[in-house]
Amino acid sequence: MKIAVASPSYPKSIEDGIAQIAKLAKDAATQQASVVCFPETYLPGYPGFGAEKSTPENMQAALKKVCAIAAENAICIIIPMDWFENGELLNVAYVISKTGEPLGYQTKNQLDPSEDNIWAAGTERQLFEVDGLKFGITICHEGFRYPESVRWAARHGAQIVFHPHFTGSDTVGVQLTQWGDKHSPYYEKAMMMRAMENTIYFASAGYATKYQEAASSIISPQGECIAHVPYGEAGVAVAEIDLDKATGLLAKRFKPGLV
Repeated sequence: MKIAVASPSYPKSIEDGIAQIAKLAKDAATQQASVVCFPETYLPGYPGFGAEKSTPENMQAALKKVCAIAAENAICIIIPMDWFENGELLNVAYVISKTGEPLGYQTKNQLDPSEDNIWAAGTERQLFEVDGLKFGITICHEGFRYPESVRWAARHGAQIVFHPHFTGSDTVGVQLTQWGDKHSPYYEKAMMMRAMENTIYFASAGYATKYQEAASSIISPQGECIAHVPYGEAGVAVAEIDLDKATGLLAKRFKPGLV
């Protein structure tokens, strides 16, 4: 099976975000990907960079449009977004089937300290299954700095963990040129470790910023980057994955009683 990670530009508005989702989902589907993952809170956009304000109404409307895009292209879409539930604002990644049916969402449970006044932290984890592919989701900070979030999914049968994230900016930073360079920020090395330490695939999706600190990448269970979107370019990376290699061996050998 083939999977994809998207690297869109920061959305100028919710409608601009929807338009980019439609284009990149179509690009991924044309390359026969079964699933495509977008970056963290792509709707309405990560806070602090000019995102349109989210409301329960515009997020519901946006989700409905993404469902239509998934059905039109017959591809499962993982769309991270703001979501309102029981009076709380959550950072979630919604999973939409290739027929356009919402299958549920994963909350960001481990917030970055800077996000404590933006979102409420989630409290549960779950797995999803699409076309025989079992996967979990970990969102940005928790996937980079809380490897337990990935190990939980691997120990419960996930063959891949998708990782929507946001790094870098369009205003200041260093332009990276080589994936995994020793002088680059640690983020891509963390992606490698999440795959290797669990013997599963790891697929990380981020924004195409001018000063991007990590590429949208697909990592094999051996820690090899098998596909990534070039830095600063909007597009999708598609890779064929061999589920027989996603054994979860090292995750299953973990001894939680020793912790």
